[in-house]
Formats: sequence, C-alpha cells, structure tokens
Amino acid sequence: MAEPIVGPEDEGPESRPTPLPAAPTPPRRSTGAPPDVAVAEDRDGGAADAEPAGAADAEPADEGAADDAALRKRRRRGSRGGRSRSRHRAGEAGGPDDDDDAEDADGADHPGGDAADAGVGPPPTGAGAVPAAVATGEPGRPGGVEATPRPAVGEVRKPQIGDTRPAPATSAAAGQTPRPPGARSAVGPGAADEEEGGGAPRRRRRRGGRGRGERAEGVEGGDGGAAAGAARGPRGRGGRGSRGERQPVEMLTGEPLAEPDPETLERRRGRERKGRPVGRYLMAVHKQAHATQIAVLEGRVLIEHYISRPQDDANQIDGNLYLGRVQNVLPGMEAAFVDIGTPKNAVLYRGDVRFDTEDVEGGSSARSQARIEHLLKPGQIIVCQVTKNPIAHKGARLTQEVSLPGRFVVFIPNSSTYGISKRLSDDERKRLRRILDDVKPGNHGLIVRTAAEGASADELRRDVARLAAQWAQIDALARRTTGPGLLYREPDLAVRVIREEFNREYRGVVIDDAALYEDVRDYVSSISPELADRVEHYDAEEEGLPVFERHHVHEQLHKAIDRKVWLPSGGSLIIERTEALTVIDVNTGKNVGTSNLEETVYRNNLEAADEIARQLRLRDIGGIIVIDFIDMEIAQNRSEVVRVFREALARDKTRTQVFDISELGLVEMTRKRVSEGLVESLSDTCPTCEGRGIVFDRSLLE
Repeated sequence: MAEPIVGPEDEGPESRPTPLPAAPTPPRRSTGAPPDVAVAEDRDGGAADAEPAGAADAEPADEGAADDAALRKRRRRGSRGGRSRSRHRAGEAGGPDDDDDAEDADGADHPGGDAADAGVGPPPTGAGAVPAAVATGEPGRPGGVEATPRPAVGEVRKPQIGDTRPAPATSAAAGQTPRPPGARSAVGPGAADEEEGGGAPRRRRRRGGRGRGERAEGVEGGDGGAAAGAARGPRGRGGRGSRGERQPVEMLTGEPLAEPDPETLERRRGRERKGRPVGRYLMAVHKQAHATQIAVLEGRVLIEHYISRPQDDANQIDGNLYLGRVQNVLPGMEAAFVDIGTPKNAVLYRGDVRFDTEDVEGGSSARSQARIEHLLKPGQIIVCQVTKNPIAHKGARLTQEVSLPGRFVVFIPNSSTYGISKRLSDDERKRLRRILDDVKPGNHGLIVRTAAEGASADELRRDVARLAAQWAQIDALARRTTGPGLLYREPDLAVRVIREEFNREYRGVVIDDAALYEDVRDYVSSISPELADRVEHYDAEEEGLPVFERHHVHEQLHKAIDRKVWLPSGGSLIIERTEALTVIDVNTGKNVGTSNLEETVYRNNLEAADEIARQLRLRDIGGIIVIDFIDMEIAQNRSEVVRVFREALARDKTRTQVFDISELGLVEMTRKRVSEGLVESLSDTCPTCEGRGIVFDRSLLE
C-alpha cells in the first residue's frame, strides 16, 4: 500500500495551503494530475513519489489529502452514480494483477498521466492531504478546481453517460500480453503514447462511427476496421452498390455479312471514275482532344455540321435508354417529371406514355382517355427513351415507345407496329413486305428504313437478330437494376452519323484519327462491306493541311455563325433567333435586277428559298420559324417560291411543316428541334451583356 506524501516536520502551518472542506455528497473525481508532475513506481509495487517536474527539492504538502480523496470520489456530472458506488479501491480489494491490468488499460486511453493512477496507493485521509491542483500550484485552476479524475490503480472504469470516448479495454481484451507486476509506464508530458522501455507507441481507438464490435482488432493492429470495410464492399455515390457497378449496353455490330454475289456487290458499290468513287456527298471527321467535329459536304458546300464533346453524356443523350423513377405527376400539365440520373429531370407527356388498356378501370372510352395521374405514380420505375436533348433550362423529353435503330430496320420492342418507309417505290415496298413476313419477331414491331432498298433477306434477318439480342441485354439489365440510370448508350457520333447517312451516294469518309478510323471501318465492314473501301484515313502531316482546311470547312463555318448571309445575286438574309422563334428577313441588297421589279423580287426570293433551307439544316435551327419574303404581286410567283422552298426542305431528314405565304408575305413553318443549334454549340453567353447584345450605361441608372 502506497504511503501518503507528507511534508517536512519542521514546516510551519502558515506555509501550508488551506485545505478544502469535505463535501457531504459523493465527491467528483478528478481526471488526472497536472502535466508537470512526474510519477515513478517501484517494480515491487511499492510506494511512489510524486514530484513536480524539474523541481525535485520542492516540499510536497501533507494536508488536504482527505479533501482530495473526497473530491476524487465525487461522481461525474451527468453519469449514473449507482454504477460507480460499488467500485473497490486498490487498498480494499484486488491484487497485483488487477493493478497491472488497470494501469495498462489506463495508459492506453489517457495520455496525460496522473500521480494517483501510476501506482500510488489510496490517497491519505488525514488533514494534511492537499488537492493536486493546490499542492502543485497548477496555473489556470485557482482555488483547487480540478478536472475529472481517472480510476485508481486496481479499477477498471466502466462507461458512463457523458463520456466522449469508449471505455478503456483491458490488456486481455485488446489482445495484449499482460505485463508483469510492477512494470511501470511513462507518464507526464510527451510520454503518454510510449512505454518507458522504448516500446512501440500505443494506437488509440478512433472516435465516433459504428462497428465498435471490431474494436479489439482495431485497437492493437488496426486491421479489424479494414476487414470490416472490405466485407461490406464498395458503395457508389448514389447509395446503392449496384449503381456504381452497372455498365450500360453498347451497340452490337453483329457478325460480318456474307459476301454478296458479284452483281449485287457491283450494284451497291456505286459509281466510280478512273478508279475513284464518285458521289454527291463527302463526310470529313476531325478528331480533337476536347471535341470531335463531323462535316457533311454536298459537292463543296457545307450542309451539315456536328460537334460531340466528352462531357456531353448529360447533354447529348438523344436516343439513349434509361431506367427512370417518376418524381412527381402534374395533372394540370398532363406531364410527369422523371429522374433518369442526369442533372435535370426529364419530362414525359401524356401522349408519350405507354400503357395497357386492360390495366385501367372503367369503360372503353375511359381507358382510351385515361389521365396521366391514373397511369403513373410517384416512385414508379419505368423504361424510357430520350427523344430530345436538354436545351437551356429545359430537361430532356422522354417517351415510353422504345425503338432501337439498325442499319436497315428500326426495332420496336413489345409492339405490333409494322411499316415500310414511304420514300421507297411501290415495287420495292412489296418486295420488302414479303421478306418482313418471314423475319418479323412475334412480340416485337419493325419499321423498314429507306436504307433497306435493295437489301437481301439474309441482311434483313441478320439486322433483326442483332437488334433482338441487343434488346434482350437491355431488358435483362433493367430487371436486375433498382435505381434510375443509363441502360443503353448510343455509339459515338461518327458511328451514329454513318449509320444514319452513309450510303453509295457518298464518295468517301475521311477521318484524321487512326483509332477512330479503325472503329468506323470495322463497323462499315460489318454492315456494308461493299462501301468499306470508301472509308479513308487522312494524315494531316503527310498532306500538309488539316482535313477541314483541305475541304474549306472552316471558311464556311465562319459564314454559318454570322447573322447575315449573302445570296449569289447580291441579296442577303438576316437571321435572328429569339426565345420563342427564329425570324429570317429577305432583302434584295445589291441585287438591282435587269427587267422589272416583280421579276427582280421573284428571282431574289427563289435564291433565298433554297439558301434558307440550307441554313436551317446547317445551323440546326428548330422550333417556330417565320420568313419574311419580299412582297410579290403575282400569286403564281408566290406559289412557285413556296414549292421550291418545300423541295429544298425535302432533302433535310428532320421533320418540317411549311404553310403558304400569308397576306403579309410571311411564311410560317416548324422544324423539329432535337438539340441546340450550331451557334449555341460553338459559343458561350457573353458575361457582360448576358446575351442581349447591348451594354447599358450604368452611370445613368444609379
């Protein structure tokens, strides 16, 4: 049993600190001695001497020990006193082993060190006992105010309400080898985490979090938490582990087609002149690190331009299939907003909802006119396809009529749709209908594309089989997925444009990137082997000019982003885009004509009609379009201008609708808007004028 520390016998009472009165209630325990007390314990478990660090000759106090003991017994505020009242002091119960275990546990959890916790026996109960803060003269704690103490030697402190860290674990619980009795630990400043014998520093238990069941492994070796984390597995940002691991279905190319007979191969190969392919169109592909540009030229005139960027997975999503979750249904708008995993929720209108009439209650009329709130519910999971890219502040537009485009047919799952392109001749339509009767799947629909002209039965069968296998993968992915996300991604822009456009009318496709060239050539070889030799790799270093410079694409792009377009005869077009519509004004400009005003205006309007159709296609202008032609007096001239305009628009694959010239000389038309236009894709909004084109004089507005 450790002896109480007393001062010299000749010390006067006036030099001793005044003891604190004993509290009548169970005293509060102190957390530890001040950091300037160095404590040493003898290896036999004997008495220990507490001395101020750096002052070995200081005279320790011998009064106030009883008060210190009383204060140490005071329970911590907020804790349950019943749990600590039955604790045994080291002098009352417990042998050397208990002392060592308690000391080991305390050393692992409490970095500061304390004289009472480093092997010192029960504190004295005499009048000479002095609180540690008073005896050592610790600054910052006047009047003997002390912190909450730790348990004395021989005790194992139990967890209490208000603790900020878990209760200390014993040596056995932590997997440590118990130290022999009398082994001492270093306490005091700078010695909390290290054994006196130079051992490895102790690892402290991490605070907070769950999973403390593994703390026995985590305290000593630190492997328990890692093992538990590995067992739980990774989780995605969305909170579901499957979402981070899900990979969307890519387009399948299918097996290469069998080599057709020489007559068919010659017919599909197209015209050649002096060993070089001849065609009306040319496609130039320019690959950059931040974007891929595709230009389509008719002769030498630029008619279409596409831009694809790596970050367009959230903006260029037309044709992608998603598994969406209905967020809310708006009966007043007859629409529903659907979360498909993009930054903005997509919109699904009532006309694009697909449902089974037998699932709707009521009569036949009620089933056919079912409201959207009866068909969709918030939280419902649906499979949908994007029909329009998000534009400005508007989200993407969706449909439940899913379709997968192929080279010759469009595959419509779970539908009875059946059709053939109206651009084909009647004889060709009859031939294709006989073939489709044999290759059409039982539960799916098909639409034959214009590119199927002259296609054999084997080619159509392979195209349908490839699309059916692709849909089977998409359907399987949708069934095992629970959260919204991408199911099917359309291929790269170059492959997508070639799938939609490339035919024997193209004299070639030139690509300045070797890797992209290989991908495109492999795809063309699998769907149209007779056209594979028209895909060429353009080496800019060998040619000496970039591919766009060689074909004068850059020069025409600069003209396409200007608001004013000049006509061959000297007239001009002014193209202005607004939030609601696009306005095109036709002017005679420098065109003065030769005969009379009516003839001059008529010829100028004919040139404008053809150029307007090209500009709409090149600039990808959609929505409502109003054209202000120059007034013509003769009705036949007005009708002829509209006819020429419609013929020019017929070469545009985007759906358009044109009305006759009104009494004011205006032509109203609409063009389907799929994505943002050319000007928007090549520019950013001006931060100064915010897109208005004017700057206000702020000094007059203050």
